[in-house]
Amino acid sequence: MMVSLDGFIEDAKGSLEWVLIDEELHAFANDEARDSGVFLYGRRLYETMSAYWPTADADPSEPEVILDFAHIWKAKPKVVFSKTLERVDWNSRLVKDNIGDEIAKLKAEPGGHLSVGGAGLAAACIELGLVDEYRLLVQPVVLGKGKRFFPVAREPISLRLAETRTFASGVVYLRYETAPG
Repeated sequence: MMVSLDGFIEDAKGSLEWVLIDEELHAFANDEARDSGVFLYGRRLYETMSAYWPTADADPSEPEVILDFAHIWKAKPKVVFSKTLERVDWNSRLVKDNIGDEIAKLKAEPGGHLSVGGAGLAAACIELGLVDEYRLLVQPVVLGKGKRFFPVAREPISLRLAETRTFASGVVYLRYETAPG
């Protein structure tokens, strides 16, 4: 998840124009996506992704990192959590309720890790204690206000730093594992 230094995933206007994604960062994100077993999406992010990625590889003049991600995205199984959508496409399955039970079943299945996309879904997963790792791409910008990355926590969540990486753009990758508690 792209996040500003002060913890926002969207600016006050709901924009992501402040996000820096160069070829190096995109290639890293592609590798992360390739290692995922299933993409979990909320409605809004699924609609954004499905509006672009199914045909992104139709233009061979697109950069290789774009073509690569389009292929990864189309092939990857996706579970979409929404009470309002009636159907989903592109190797996706719709779940209308019981996020906790569905994710617990998915976590018990073999395969790569589950990749959660969408602020609302991520907040629900955090509140239900279903998040084993936090993978943040911290952007070198302070937004001041907008949509927060983390929901208001009822109690502290202890974490252990597992990995870091700094990109030429100044973006810093932080991977934290939840600490036993």
